[in-house]
Amino acid sequence: MGESIAFSNTDRKNSLQTLAQEAYDLVVIGGGITGAGIALDASARGLKVLLLEKGDFASGTSSKSTKLIHGGLRYLKQFDFWLVKEVGSERAIVHKLAPHLVIPEKMLLPLIEGGSYGKWLTSIGLKVYDILAQVEGDDKRQMLEKKEALKLEPLLPKKILNGAGYYAEYRTDDARLTLENIKTSLQFGAKAVNYAKVIDFVYANERVAGVMFRDEVFGGEYHISSKYVINAAGPWVDELRSVNQSKKGKRLHLTKGVHLVFPREKLPVQQSVYFDIPDGRMMFAIPRGKVTYIGTTDTNFNADKDHVTTDIADAIYLISAVNHMFPDIHLELSDIISSWAGLRPLIHEEGKSASELSRKDEIFTSDTGLVSIAGGKLTGYRKMAERVVNRIARNLEEDHDIHLKPCSTDKIPLCGNDFKKFKHVQKYIATVFDRLHDSGFTEYDAWYLVTTYGKQTETILELYAQTKSGDSLERMVRAEAQFTIAHEMALTPLDFFIRRTGRLYFDIDSIRNQMVPVLEEFQKAFGHSAEEVDAFQKELEQELDNHSNFSLDRE
Repeated sequence: MGESIAFSNTDRKNSLQTLAQEAYDLVVIGGGITGAGIALDASARGLKVLLLEKGDFASGTSSKSTKLIHGGLRYLKQFDFWLVKEVGSERAIVHKLAPHLVIPEKMLLPLIEGGSYGKWLTSIGLKVYDILAQVEGDDKRQMLEKKEALKLEPLLPKKILNGAGYYAEYRTDDARLTLENIKTSLQFGAKAVNYAKVIDFVYANERVAGVMFRDEVFGGEYHISSKYVINAAGPWVDELRSVNQSKKGKRLHLTKGVHLVFPREKLPVQQSVYFDIPDGRMMFAIPRGKVTYIGTTDTNFNADKDHVTTDIADAIYLISAVNHMFPDIHLELSDIISSWAGLRPLIHEEGKSASELSRKDEIFTSDTGLVSIAGGKLTGYRKMAERVVNRIARNLEEDHDIHLKPCSTDKIPLCGNDFKKFKHVQKYIATVFDRLHDSGFTEYDAWYLVTTYGKQTETILELYAQTKSGDSLERMVRAEAQFTIAHEMALTPLDFFIRRTGRLYFDIDSIRNQMVPVLEEFQKAFGHSAEEVDAFQKELEQELDNHSNFSLDRE
């Protein structure tokens, strides 16, 4: 899997003209995790697929989740056993598909006096969770006494701690997972384009028979013919249903989730903790590389979906919850080094608050045949894709007498995965570190490369060896930029720093140090003028400020 398919915007105009001359079996609208999963499932079953995304891949909800592949323990409290069973068993499957990207992460659930989880309920709940999610071996839940819990996490509140539940989850990079699904679909002949906004549907005999999209880079409009269209646009699903004049019955209910990032030394938790907030909700503190991040909020959202921000009230709410749970921690607004805010496209249910809404996905089919899917969770993306592609398969049988094979995505390793087990990932990290440490790279650098790119690290190291400009760190970031431009459709430096590498969230200082070489690589690849480079630099500086500068006078 070391070989990478060319997947680039450097010859965009010609690529789009070629695309538009073909007819497709399926157009997928939305390049988040749901659309990416659908593109892979449908193309692996033999359909000719085109995926269109109005911004960058994963630029909506799918780069702004809690970044966990987790079983949803809290759904047990809502007696949603079906959801727990499905997402619980999906965790192990998604880990197997990309063990470098979906990483085992032990989770500690402190039991505190007056908390929302008591000992007995937690013990039974985690046991049920293990059974439903078919958890095996060392990953099975353990119930810990107070002393054992404090040994694992000395920051817990000694006075009110009664013990803890200890169980297994998985941590991921949601944007990378989305991207690797899309890149894997290319191996089955799928096509995918970012910055391509669907502006209308094409109809034949009062049925949807394709789409019109606008190129958001050069401005041309393109007509695409397709047997079927799936609307998987996340928070924008209802907008497209309105364009199709089919927004009736059930509708979306958007809620906002905010996460804050701190230097590891400011919140040095030993491993992930899932803990009570005084208002009865639960939240996470998750260590990752150089940082620890916390989240999340769950509030109704009715503003501009393209500009979702963390406001001061969100930040204060999360910080006070952490300071309440960990008595020795005294976080302040000035400690925040980065943040992100995203939307959950849930299905509206009358009389339910934001955090009570079900995370189940639903499929709607309009009178003209537009299939829309909304709701759901990052963890369940593969099953969501399977359900909606099954719907298309039934339509193909009825309309065209074409029989598709069943879903096989549980057996298709994602790009970058050449590992049988997680210990092989760890071994490969050690090998990469061995190869690089004489050039001044740290263990973190080796860990970062492998958990970002998997075995595609080899291609990056080849590019690194060929790059002569700058010191070793600069050469490496140039190699990464070259790789993402050539093989991952990165169009702007923001695509690179946010969604290809996660640096804006997890290593924000590296952007300040590496901005210039990255801007130069994009200029070289796309022929940008000095003014365009200047505009990109200003945009990056604005993003850095937006994500990290929290002061009480901020609106």
